[in-house]
Amino acid sequence: MGGRHRHGLVTVSAAARATLMASKPDPTPGSMQTEVFVESSFQENAYVLWPAGEPACWIVDPSFPPQCDELCGFVTERRLTPQAILLTHAHADHIAGVDRVIERFPGIGLWIHPAEEELLGSAKANLSAAFGIPVRSAHRPTRYLQPGLELTLGPTRWLVLDTSGHSPGGISVHCPGAGLVIVGDALFAGSIGRYDFPHSDGSRLLANIRSALLSLPDETRVLPGHGPETTVGRERTSNPFLVE
Repeated sequence: MGGRHRHGLVTVSAAARATLMASKPDPTPGSMQTEVFVESSFQENAYVLWPAGEPACWIVDPSFPPQCDELCGFVTERRLTPQAILLTHAHADHIAGVDRVIERFPGIGLWIHPAEEELLGSAKANLSAAFGIPVRSAHRPTRYLQPGLELTLGPTRWLVLDTSGHSPGGISVHCPGAGLVIVGDALFAGSIGRYDFPHSDGSRLLANIRSALLSLPDETRVLPGHGPETTVGRERTSNPFLVE
């Protein structure tokens, strides 16, 4: 679930997206490409990540339809090959589309920290029961994302970071070569993740943000689970939860 501040976002239609993409210059082969899809109820950000010129992609945190369906359509239109669903954590708004994505792309991997596995199958644990919209996934992880684990997506290298605290096994994934980090609900533009949920720990969250995220170069792009993109440097100097 999201941070303390909500951000109003405008969704882009498929036709408008196609026009925007057509107007962009061809990316450098191997450069990291990102596409964000915003879920309407919780304003949750799901991402498709792929290196330019490569078929392999990751789907990050698919949420409720129609967001997850639009995301799948984009992957198909781009002729990408989904390698895995990568979950930063397993609160309901970040996993609601998991089963639909797996149905659309059989054989896709499901990657998550082991401390989040219980939340996948429990509407109470993933907080969806409290909202009257129980979310459960029948699928089990195919890979556990332990901090320090190195991942590859095409020619790009990624490192799993411990950013737990908002949830018991929250992780971020950092691509040093692309200057990019996906942070889930750990860090937002001007805010941090909530820590008043069951299994949350505010002290742990703040310590992990400082050690795992604020240690990255200032220009590192931060792609959060809700709200607009930001940078490490911007949050280091202006985020009221982090400025000392």
